[in-house]
Amino acid sequence: MQIIENQFLKATINPLGAELVSLFNKENNTEYIWNADPAFWGKSSPVLFPIIGALKNNQYFYQGKTYTLPRHGFARERVFSVESQTESSIIFLLKQDEESLKVYPFDFEFRLIYTLLEKTLSVSYSVKNTGNNEMYFSVGGHPAFAVPLSENSVYDDYYLEFNQTEDFPRWELADGGLIKKEATAFIENTNRLPLTKELFYQDALVFKHLQSTSVVLKADNSEAKLTFDFQGFPFLGIWAAKNANFVCMEPWCGIADSEIHEQDFTKKEGIEIIQPDQIFLRTWSVSV
Repeated sequence: MQIIENQFLKATINPLGAELVSLFNKENNTEYIWNADPAFWGKSSPVLFPIIGALKNNQYFYQGKTYTLPRHGFARERVFSVESQTESSIIFLLKQDEESLKVYPFDFEFRLIYTLLEKTLSVSYSVKNTGNNEMYFSVGGHPAFAVPLSENSVYDDYYLEFNQTEDFPRWELADGGLIKKEATAFIENTNRLPLTKELFYQDALVFKHLQSTSVVLKADNSEAKLTFDFQGFPFLGIWAAKNANFVCMEPWCGIADSEIHEQDFTKKEGIEIIQPDQIFLRTWSVSV
């Protein structure tokens, strides 16, 4: 495990998947990250690359060939190297190798950059195309935040408060994790989403192109709260495993295939494209 810290926060990251496993507030002894209890869900904050969600039939087509990738791609199961580190920041690096090229035919440098600044942890995804052709990819986060955050509160006390009033049409997931072809009405003209465990009994809430750029996880009877900033990410997933004490806020540049997608990787909804030597950078952050 790798640790970075400052006077307020201590973050622990596992090189396997460059996965955040702890964000601890030294001032009030609060842990903000889900403990990855395998009885519910054995992850805490996996990175999603080079796809997000499921592919139709777990396959995509590119330049006349068929490739197979599991849901959310392969990066979360790979060991990243530590490229550089200071007391309060660390950069993890993953490159293509013989195994990745069998399922994803692109040369790349993928960096996860964790930085602590006062009471904020920022997590940056840097993707560099080191090949000679256009590179197609998706990237995103899946951080799971512990709920409740204090002993005097329970799960149903908490809600998500967005920084804009929104209409929230929900893009439901069909069998196999594919996005249904049309959205369904969910909630309208509000900036608040109350949390209940039943909310996730039918899988994740998936939203497209919200006006909001941040959301606060809070309860009126608890001083512990966090602000999650996802500016620059066009898709947002919200999810929890059945009856588990966490909520995932998932910022995505990319999305699962739709039911009607023809599996052409270059025409995948939300796919990002970068030219040779170009670098793509996105950052989410959590402030406590």
